[in-house]
Amino acid sequence: MTNTTLLPGTLPTPSAAAADPLRERSRRIWSAGDYDRVSAGFREGAEAFVARRQLRAGQRVLDAACGSGNLTIPAARTGAAVAGLDLVPSLLADARRWAADEGLAVVLEEGDVEALPYGDAQFDVVMSMFGVMFAARPERVVAELARVTRPGGQVALANWTRAGFTGKMLAMHAAMVPPPAGVPSPLLWADEDALRALFDERTWRLTTMRRTLSFRYPHTPAGTAELFRGTYGPTVRTFEALDEDRRATFAADLAAHWARHQRAQGAATEVEAEYLEVVAVRR
Repeated sequence: MTNTTLLPGTLPTPSAAAADPLRERSRRIWSAGDYDRVSAGFREGAEAFVARRQLRAGQRVLDAACGSGNLTIPAARTGAAVAGLDLVPSLLADARRWAADEGLAVVLEEGDVEALPYGDAQFDVVMSMFGVMFAARPERVVAELARVTRPGGQVALANWTRAGFTGKMLAMHAAMVPPPAGVPSPLLWADEDALRALFDERTWRLTTMRRTLSFRYPHTPAGTAELFRGTYGPTVRTFEALDEDRRATFAADLAAHWARHQRAQGAATEVEAEYLEVVAVRR
């Protein structure tokens, strides 16, 4: 497979990126810990999400906020021409190693989903799994998705729901350390009314479906909560912001949350997590 159809534009300079405090806040959160160890726990769900896209060889595909490659790599296996974009260099390095291990050619670049470094109408499919939903300015993200997706192309997103396991866990984080004023909740990306306001019907044909995926980790629920404390960026940064007493409370609350939703027997953890699958076709 070649990548000649993927023509990146000019990426923002480090000084320009540093001038945006909200972008740097996102980078700081997601560079903490080791997200690849978290995303490894739901790779089966990521592969199923890609399979539903029915990608074909030669299609131009973007994994926006790609992390360590949970969608990028399965997409590249189809023969599509795949690009992955993320704010965090260490996550891109994880994705590069994974692609190299499988002998796959992908284009991986550092960049911001609020200012995509690609030409207009460049992609047939843009995907994001628990990625663009964490951007600080959703309107900018959707405007960029509209710009880089060709007419008739599709944007496919997986967004945690407020009522699901991860949505409740994220709400626990926000209760401990509220986000900056004016930054919307990422859980609005699974709110039907908010989505239809973002993806206006003149530009998009929008459909949604609630789905679940399984988190699977070779630890007890308490051990999995501890794994997230050390590897999941939002959890790492939340603990950093708390005093000793509140850290102990939050740690206990997280362990209890994993234990309440445990489905597996024995030492391993298996938890079902609900998300909203959003498919927006560009008119």
